[in-house]
Amino acid sequence: MSLEKILLVFVLTALSGCVQLAPVSHDGLSLQESAGFGAVYARQGGVLDDYDRFAVEDCTVAFRANWLRDQNRGRRPLTHRVEPKDMAAIRDSVATLCDEAFRDMLAVDPPYKVVDSGKTGATTLLLRPAIVDLDVVAPDLRDIGLLRTFTTGAGAMTLRLEVVDGHTGETLFRVIDRQRDVASMDTGTGLRWSNRVTNRLEAQRMLRHWAKHLRDGLDRVMRQ
Repeated sequence: MSLEKILLVFVLTALSGCVQLAPVSHDGLSLQESAGFGAVYARQGGVLDDYDRFAVEDCTVAFRANWLRDQNRGRRPLTHRVEPKDMAAIRDSVATLCDEAFRDMLAVDPPYKVVDSGKTGATTLLLRPAIVDLDVVAPDLRDIGLLRTFTTGAGAMTLRLEVVDGHTGETLFRVIDRQRDVASMDTGTGLRWSNRVTNRLEAQRMLRHWAKHLRDGLDRVMRQ
């Protein structure tokens, strides 16, 4: 199946949120029309007929620029400050949730054949998910005693997903989309208590949203 067909499916079931990006990426992928959806880049002329299995690389996670500095501005006492170890714990947690979301997506019945990311071959499509610009509004620190934080939402993050030829390493297409916590939008829900549980649930919701759209697209182009 041509890349043009798979891109049409991804445009129709695309990840929500419009992103303004360059018409041609640094590695020669072209931006496809996807008004009202996430940005989709594609390499022209490729085919997907020969791919029959998938592999998923471990998800990488990066915070938005100056997140730690902004979090600690005005925090008193110093025991309430966010430390690099807290960032590392949040990063590891989000990466684990991301890995689970995309691997679980491939395992939904009927499952796709999945191989180890270190043993890919000519018939393998490698999924390479990354979370960038992670913005946790109110990180829940274990050592802050009875302090509670009330916010209008947990935050936001951006998915950068690449689908790569497992043999050549060539990126076939790339999807970029940003999601915000539903309570961050103007829904009239007001303030709520933000804690470790609510932050985790919102991260899971965003990741499962992306994974579901990816599965829907894969089913349409690989199982028609």
